[in-house]
Amino acid sequence: MSDLKGTGKIGEALAADYLTQIGFEILHRNWRHKRAEVDLIASKDGIVHIIEVKTRTTLEFGFPEESVGYRKLKMLMAAGAAFLYQNPGWKQIQYDVLSIILMNDQQPQFLLLSDVDI
Repeated sequence: MSDLKGTGKIGEALAADYLTQIGFEILHRNWRHKRAEVDLIASKDGIVHIIEVKTRTTLEFGFPEESVGYRKLKMLMAAGAAFLYQNPGWKQIQYDVLSIILMNDQQPQFLLLSDVDI
């Protein structure tokens, strides 16, 4: 496994723990629809959240959330629509980005960007 994939998997595990601590219920990890993959699908207060997790160990190339662009958001929204179609019990959906910075021996830094849009 490459360092990037390893960092991503660590970030997704940390993200699931963090989101659980702040009141989310994790419904799916790495949910797939066609060519799209959603890192986490969670729920809170009757809303289903489609969550993209971005993790960085250095800020040399910018903050993690800066790497989520138009194409990724469009893919997440298409996947979210498919999820709602397959799970008609859910009526409300929200798209979030969870940014995680893992630097040296410091505690992870989390930034949850809620209800992002194109």
